[in-house]
Amino acid sequence: MSRGRIILLSALAVAVLVAAVLGFGAWRGWFAKPSVDDPVEITLPKDSVRPIATNLRAPWGLAFLPDGRALVTERDTARILSVSGDGQVSEVQTLSEVRPGGEGGLLGIAVSPTYATDHWVYVYYTSATDNRIARLHLGGAPEPILTGIPKAGNHNGGRLAFGPDAMLYAGTGDAGDRDKAQDVGYLGGKILRITPDGKAANGNPFGNSPVWTLGHRNVQGLGWDDRGRMYAAEFGQNQYDELNHIEAGKNYGWPIIEGTGRDQRFVDPIATWATNEASPSGIAVVGDRVWIACLRGQRVYRIGTDGSAPEQLFTGDYGRLRHVGRAPDGSMWVLTSNRDSRGRPSSTDDRILRVTP
Repeated sequence: MSRGRIILLSALAVAVLVAAVLGFGAWRGWFAKPSVDDPVEITLPKDSVRPIATNLRAPWGLAFLPDGRALVTERDTARILSVSGDGQVSEVQTLSEVRPGGEGGLLGIAVSPTYATDHWVYVYYTSATDNRIARLHLGGAPEPILTGIPKAGNHNGGRLAFGPDAMLYAGTGDAGDRDKAQDVGYLGGKILRITPDGKAANGNPFGNSPVWTLGHRNVQGLGWDDRGRMYAAEFGQNQYDELNHIEAGKNYGWPIIEGTGRDQRFVDPIATWATNEASPSGIAVVGDRVWIACLRGQRVYRIGTDGSAPEQLFTGDYGRLRHVGRAPDGSMWVLTSNRDSRGRPSSTDDRILRVTP
């Protein structure tokens, strides 16, 4: 038998095994082409992009205060920084409760929708025993409001964001226990929805549970459009990264499906990418376009909320990109992540870029 015939038969045997173990939805996903394959490259004028903060170390979360200043978390130093629109950077505090390691540390941050009266700031961080969500008044000690989110060296989740319903949402990772992403009783591999004091929010689909959706591998991007529709970016395993439209109680397939499976039990993504061209982290929704910051792909994607007209910006220009957020003045802020142990440190370390599109 020829070597080529042996290789072909071996490949078919692997495909049959995949279909048998994961189901025929996964079979289809295994061979599907990513929906984003040839995006338009957009080059912005040089004067529309400028660094407003440099010499940072693995910045991760970004949230804006009512006065326009941003709060930025550094994953590995456990610092919360204040950054103004003109580039003034100051340290607010360091959280001694944080235990950085791998993808864990001080991660997401969100500002209360009623900050003007309650002054609450929310953080997602890795402790000695778990990942947890806490609230604090700047300069004060964090008050945990939801604990027991599984932690791991990777698939750690961490994004926090308030939705238009004034509830707090969190993206979690499966913490390497992939099968439990399908278990509603396990807080990993989920999107969670809680009240500002940490209780399961009214209207959650699984009774007195903070779980909003399940079947996720590692969610690090959350956003809403002007109509209140929710979107999430998710890291895939080896085949497909995803952008999903999020609806209460729905199952997004992991680990049974990666990418598009066309299986009625699960929700197919709006868009998929090859993992070496994306690794999507933070997102921002502006009008009918989603901005997606990519780590391994080292670019920002802009894509329609229906998955149409994909574009890419900054490809390879600034290294790994962790998050993108819209400032109150309409500019877009992009956080680089070249000091996160997987990047190539530069002489200027990590930075925040201000983009005026």
